[in-house]
Amino acid sequence: MSADWTFLDRLRTAGICPDDPEDLRRQKSLLFFATGLICFASIVWLLIYWQLGPRFPSNLTLAMQLLLVGNLLVYLKTLNFNVFRQIQLSLLLFMPFVAQWSIGSFINASGISLWALLAPIGAVLFIGPRESGAWFFAYVFLTLLSGSFDYYLADALLAAPQKVPLQTTAFFFALNFAAVSTIVYLLLRYSDAEKHKAQQRLQEAHRLLQLEQDRSERLLLNILPGSIAKRLKDSNQTIADGFAEVSVMFADIVNFTRIAAGLTPKQVFTMLNKIFSSFDELAEKYGLEKIKTIGDAYMVAAGLNDACRLPAESLADMALEMCALLHEDFTVNERHLELRIGIGTGPVVAGVVGKKKFIYDLWGDTVNIASRVTTEGVPGVVQVDQRTYQRLRDSFDFQEPQMIQVKGKGSMVVYRLLGRRVRACTLDGGQGADPAGGRLRNSKQTLPGELLARRNS
Repeated sequence: MSADWTFLDRLRTAGICPDDPEDLRRQKSLLFFATGLICFASIVWLLIYWQLGPRFPSNLTLAMQLLLVGNLLVYLKTLNFNVFRQIQLSLLLFMPFVAQWSIGSFINASGISLWALLAPIGAVLFIGPRESGAWFFAYVFLTLLSGSFDYYLADALLAAPQKVPLQTTAFFFALNFAAVSTIVYLLLRYSDAEKHKAQQRLQEAHRLLQLEQDRSERLLLNILPGSIAKRLKDSNQTIADGFAEVSVMFADIVNFTRIAAGLTPKQVFTMLNKIFSSFDELAEKYGLEKIKTIGDAYMVAAGLNDACRLPAESLADMALEMCALLHEDFTVNERHLELRIGIGTGPVVAGVVGKKKFIYDLWGDTVNIASRVTTEGVPGVVQVDQRTYQRLRDSFDFQEPQMIQVKGKGSMVVYRLLGRRVRACTLDGGQGADPAGGRLRNSKQTLPGELLARRNS
């Protein structure tokens, strides 16, 4: 049964090309189905006619079978569906009328011309409603023409001896109506089933397309900030924005080149992927915008969006937590690596560069300062410029200012970040109390950045 079904299914889909539109696929499948139905029904009709009535000449019926099947074989050879469709519909339209005229009147032929109704109905299904009008007009014209013949030849037909018993004539009237109605019903049902299958295929294709679109959206949001991604999709204009104040941070792995020289490429990738993936999570936690990685350097910015209320403070918190992560979590930092971290604050220009493999990047003197402050920094210490210090001095503790030489800038004052201040209120006379009267005073939280700074100072 499985083999038979496979054969029938292959026959039903014969002549259908993979790149055919859904409507054309359905039309081809329907016409194949209709051809098989009509061939089978006409043979059954002839056998029943022979059993109940006089021997109707089989030449016309066999000729129709040969023409229908022959045209089908020619189509499978040439794959010219338009010609195949026109010939099949023409055979369905004209052959029933020819059969009726060869038998005699409409009554003597038991309304066999009703089979021609399959041509305009088939045209609706195989071509389309608009193009089927001509076929229906031709069917009505041939029906009226046959009726005219019967009207003018009525006397002669009545005078002629009745070749077919009235019982047989009545039976075949019912048979013809039932057969045509059944074929029409099966064609409509088959058409609806094929349309439903096509809709399911389209829905599945739409679902897969939506999944792919969502994946592309997520990928785009991993590359670009959400607002920039939306602007890039909505227009083809160049994206370049100026920001009056943005805090920019670079984190550079100390002695990375020397350490990587003794590792395999896979080990280098695994090491960087663990560390930078952890940094990505911290950037998301603090609502900051990761800009890019450059080799062993990691670049983050704060103030490009409204995700955090105090950008410089959020960036400083992330920097301290990055140092603490590498200092404490050796599942991430298996080789006990250290960071140089530098933060600069000031105006920047941000935008998308290029049309292929594009990137969202920052430019300006602030970016250069943050990079230089990082390069001149101390391992395990977060170092900031003067402007960043002014934004953080009320909430963080720093070492005494340092003077460094910056390429292209000369001497520059920088500050080494120790940790965030924690407000503490204690009882009078207790640890942290003010000797003058137990008022509030500042005490600071000791973080790995402070420990390392003290060690290296």
